[in-house]
Amino acid sequence: MIELAAVFAVAGALSNATGTAFQRKAASDSSRSGLRLLLELMHKPAWLIGIAGVAGAALFQALALINGPLALVQPLFILELPFALLIGAHLLHRRLPGTGWRGVCGVVVGLGVALAAAAPHGAGNQAAVVRWVPALVLCLGAMGVAVAVTRPGRPAAFRAAVLAAAAAIGNALTAALLKSAAGTFADAGLPAFLRSWQTYGFALTGIAAVVLLENSLQAGPLAAAQPALTVGDAAVSLALGVFLFGEEIRTGWWLVPEVLGAVLIVLGVLDLSRAVPRIKPVPRDG
Repeated sequence: MIELAAVFAVAGALSNATGTAFQRKAASDSSRSGLRLLLELMHKPAWLIGIAGVAGAALFQALALINGPLALVQPLFILELPFALLIGAHLLHRRLPGTGWRGVCGVVVGLGVALAAAAPHGAGNQAAVVRWVPALVLCLGAMGVAVAVTRPGRPAAFRAAVLAAAAAIGNALTAALLKSAAGTFADAGLPAFLRSWQTYGFALTGIAAVVLLENSLQAGPLAAAQPALTVGDAAVSLALGVFLFGEEIRTGWWLVPEVLGAVLIVLGVLDLSRAVPRIKPVPRDG
């Protein structure tokens, strides 16, 4: 089942990246804004493909979380970043610079090394309330503190990184709540799913994570926000998987390749973040 979860997670990352790329393509061809932009986009096939991609990603994520550990599924969603850049560059006829390709390799190799060494296992979908309460208090409290310390006047890079870290915590908590709610749906059907507090919990925390991410991207450079978002989501998901669902990873000397993989991921994400402003149009012949 872990192999199936990995396949669904990679499919989810690819689907979300495709959806994001097609939405950006549709929006790049318009000069409108606000509600008029949305009304125009609704008539564009590229935008509709993008929405289908995002919806598909949510379905794939739920299927992955039902079948495998949170500590495996969420880190695999890191692949969304290189997928989005590669697909977006192709759709918008842009050329990825050398640093971008180096970043793609760093993320893919680092993720492979880290997950192969950690070998996350255990796939329980439910946790006792005595575990949910401290997890919710710590995660929501950390998100609140992040908002409080990023008041205007602080350095832009600091604000971007801290708000992105808060969004990462929100993403990880959303995934944990989604795992529990999806498990309830699989075991007991739709009525039990609709009665589960986790169902409404993942909807609220998901909205909060999106708001924090948008504020992070507005507050400072992508190179400050993206590493905190990417690594933070994986790290908090790992902690929640172990604490809430009793998942396990290998320790001892396995920590060496795990740390090496994490370092490669961070360096790759930094390269990808720096590559975004350097993406140039592909020269047209003639």
